[in-house]
Amino acid sequence: MSMPDANHVVLTRDGDVATLSFNRPAALNALDVPTAAAFLAACRTLARDPQPRAVVIRGEGRAFGVGGDLAALRQGTGETVLALIEYMHEGIKILAALDAPVIASVHGAVAGGSLSLSLACDLAIAAEGTRFNLAYTSVAASCDVSGSWSLPRMVGLRHALRIALLSPTVDAAEALQLGLVCRVVPAWQLEQETRELAQRLAAGPTLAYGRMKRLMRQSFEHDFASQLDAEREAFKASSETADFSEAIAAFFDKRPAVFKGG
Repeated sequence: MSMPDANHVVLTRDGDVATLSFNRPAALNALDVPTAAAFLAACRTLARDPQPRAVVIRGEGRAFGVGGDLAALRQGTGETVLALIEYMHEGIKILAALDAPVIASVHGAVAGGSLSLSLACDLAIAAEGTRFNLAYTSVAASCDVSGSWSLPRMVGLRHALRIALLSPTVDAAEALQLGLVCRVVPAWQLEQETRELAQRLAAGPTLAYGRMKRLMRQSFEHDFASQLDAEREAFKASSETADFSEAIAAFFDKRPAVFKGG
């Protein structure tokens, strides 16, 4: 069991918005075992009460992240690989289960496991000039960190195989066209635009967001009738929340709704 390096992943909180920052700028935020362990520890903190109502994942320095730390993997063993993957996988499972929307705010290089992590987030915003490369086959490896699950769902199987097998470098404009990101902004505006998006989501109906996230993700595994059943149950549960009552009252009062996330 590796000890997390708290300096490698920094978790901050500003009201209802939590920000998880990878903090190995000299290594372009490459993922080694201590960093992955710190990522999992941060995700576990996010899952505890009081949970945030929006989460931002970002990287310090010149890159969001270049994926696995090849120097660390070169010196490691099969157990090193498994530890790195297990920490990252447990962390993204926690993020997926949060009601809070999770936003990837990316810039610079986004490659390998770092790209897979960004795809696992609910939304992604990128700076102009960002470069994406799945990169796994360049080092004779297959996907981890949910890349093989997320990528074909976002871009379709043919594009996913092109990106996975040929490892092309995709610029921000193509990433937007393919659906790898939701929005591209000038680099100097990335922090501000991310903050505004996170604050908008944090002011929204958090439980409804969580139910919507789960409905969308499970729709690929459900048949039509089963998905209708899931929608019925989720809508009924949503209709019993304080935020739903507030939204209906605000509509008839002709005023903006004030959601509390409950």
